[in-house]
Amino acid sequence: MSENLDLVRSIVEAWERGDFSSLVPAHPELEFVIPDGPDPGSWTGVAAIADAMRARLAAWNEFRWTAENYIRVDPERVLVLGRGGGRGKTSGLDVDRIGAERAILFHIRAGKVTRIVNYMDRRHAFADLGLEA
Repeated sequence: MSENLDLVRSIVEAWERGDFSSLVPAHPELEFVIPDGPDPGSWTGVAAIADAMRARLAAWNEFRWTAENYIRVDPERVLVLGRGGGRGKTSGLDVDRIGAERAILFHIRAGKVTRIVNYMDRRHAFADLGLEA
C-alpha cells in the first residue's frame, strides 16, 4: 500500500520540478480525465495524453503544480491536494491570485498508474469520493 503512495509522490515531485512528462510506470491504456472546469475531457493512452497535455500547457506561462497533501483513499487510490498556478498566455490571468485549489486522484493497479482524474476544483473530488473537505 505504501508503494502506491511512494509512486504517486515520485510522479508529483517531478511535476513540481516542471517535468510533466513523468507518468512512469503507466499502464499502456492509462486514462486521464478532467471532469470539471472550463474544458473537461478524457484521453486514453500515454501518447494521446501527452498530446493533450502539451496543448494545455502551451496556453500557460510558467505553469506550476505544488502538492499540499497526500491522502490514501484505499489500497488502489491516492488523492493529491495541491495548487496549480501560472499566467495565461492569452488572457494574462494569474491563476495564483484566484486560489486554484485542485485535486488529482491516481488509480494504481499492480504497480502501474491506470487512471488519473484531475479536478480543477477539489470540492468535486471530495464529493465524488464521499469525503469531507
